[in-house]
Amino acid sequence: MSVLPYLVAVWIFLTGCYGLATSRNLIHAVGCLAVCQSATYVLLLTVGYRDGATAPVYSDIKPGTRPVVDPVVQALALTDVVVGATVTALLLALVLQVSKRHGTVDPDELRELRG
Repeated sequence: MSVLPYLVAVWIFLTGCYGLATSRNLIHAVGCLAVCQSATYVLLLTVGYRDGATAPVYSDIKPGTRPVVDPVVQALALTDVVVGATVTALLLALVLQVSKRHGTVDPDELRELRG
């Protein structure tokens, strides 16, 4: 098994974290958070991948004759995509409300939110 997909997932995650840490725009921060979550897609696909395996459709093959890809990992990846899209939409709606109320999307200019 290759280490390359794991390294790609870590690289994508760290790139998103760097963008999140250096962001001076809330919309950019939401995009960087989406990039961080996309690392989980790569990680899930890496965990579920098997060399020479086929799709987990058992109607045309006898069980145990060929290796198949784990369908649970595929379902988790699909769920991860849906949850990521929902969280991104919710965060963008919150950024829109902050922009309407305070007139800016720069986190440093939002003085009313400081404790």
